[in-house]
Amino acid sequence: MGGWLGAASIPHETLRWEEAKPTANRQAAARTARYRLMLGWAMRHRVLAILLGHHLEDQGETVLLRLARGSGVDGLAAMALRLDIGGIALLRPLLDQSRTRMRATLVARNQPWIEDESNRDARYARTVMRQAAAGLEAAGLGASRLAATAARLARARAALDVVTDQLLEVAATCRPEGYAEIVTGPVRGAPEEIGLRALRDLLRWVGGDAYPPRLARLEAAFACWMAGEPVDRTLAGCRLRLSGDRLLIAREASAIASPIDLKPAETLDWDGRFRIRTSADLPPGTRLGAVGTGVPAALKAMLSAVPAIARPVVPALLIGGRAVALPTLAGCQGLTIAPIWPDATNARRNAYR
Repeated sequence: MGGWLGAASIPHETLRWEEAKPTANRQAAARTARYRLMLGWAMRHRVLAILLGHHLEDQGETVLLRLARGSGVDGLAAMALRLDIGGIALLRPLLDQSRTRMRATLVARNQPWIEDESNRDARYARTVMRQAAAGLEAAGLGASRLAATAARLARARAALDVVTDQLLEVAATCRPEGYAEIVTGPVRGAPEEIGLRALRDLLRWVGGDAYPPRLARLEAAFACWMAGEPVDRTLAGCRLRLSGDRLLIAREASAIASPIDLKPAETLDWDGRFRIRTSADLPPGTRLGAVGTGVPAALKAMLSAVPAIARPVVPALLIGGRAVALPTLAGCQGLTIAPIWPDATNARRNAYR
């Protein structure tokens, strides 16, 4: 692809996934890495929109995959035409165009169709669904019909989102230190679907993940909470604990991102939860990471109001691996940091599992 773009004099840049590759769920991990790399590039270059190549058959396959996983309304609503993350719009302008039409358009422009080799690998669920498409088409479950169903469910999802936001406004508090709490009473008084969605959104925001937990695991945690049973578990990169009439949701320490080196005059995200902006006079050698357990005495008092499960994962400025300042609890020279709560609200427009 890079060679073709170069031959056509189209400026391009290849983004490489340098980290160690997982042995399981490789396609999901690769998808996450692609979005992370593209969004990071767009942020560095102040690009406001990224165009994605998903087409009609991709949408149909997504519906079938989610149906096979037992997804609810959100999952079956599949991929949205637009998804906003971190102020960057991910657009899918070809979502209603068939693979056949796209192929014919490229051939007419003397551009060969480039097929990803993994699309023929039977180890992947999407490949199996693609191979089954012909039979489903004959049974009336073609890509067009599946995409139309997804669009109708997307309307239902939008309505449910409005009611969920109303519940979150009265019952939940998202703290600048990166944790959240939600009062049990209003959730118990709401329809179960709305309560589930509220918990799902908080987990995604605190966990820094655009994708929520599997529905079955979410339902199990919710049922335990609503039954008044003791809650102390991990889910979707978060730690959940019931404290009186409130459910506390904090980032799981073992899942948090590694510390990062900060440079002057840059904007970047950390752990999928925080937007960091540094000034030109940022002191050299500044790092950002979780405060951890070895908190200096000078900082312990500042953390006293933070729930115990959230204290180790509060963002901190580090020198020599030791926390020297807590930027979400006190101002820090040369740096501002804020949670990405508002952007996460738009992120639910993406397809859910």
